Amino acid sequence: MSASATPVVHLARPHRPVVVAGTLGELRGPRAGFVELPLRLWWHPQRAFDLGRHTMLLWMYENVLREAIRVDELRGYLDGATLIRVWPELNLPRGVRAAWEARHPRLRNRVAA
Repeated sequence: MSASATPVVHLARPHRPVVVAGTLGELRGPRAGFVELPLRLWWHPQRAFDLGRHTMLLWMYENVLREAIRVDELRGYLDGATLIRVWPELNLPRGVRAAWEARHPRLRNRVAA
């Protein structure tokens, strides 16, 4: 395999590859209400997020995108349409943003718009 054919691995943080959903349509997590993240995704004593509060929604999405190690975690907590809508506002590590935008150019185009 040539160097140009070597897949790029983006890291959420050192030694943690970014997990990216195959399609945005498979992300069918909650759109409203309160969501409690498991300790593995958010290790703070207060793990409930009110998705009706925009800043809490952003915060939850940032944590799930950064900490997920399985696609089912993404599917369970993220919603594809919501992710597209809030993508430009998310504060994400460079590797997370690069991995998601490489797989889903629609997100990259959303930032450019």
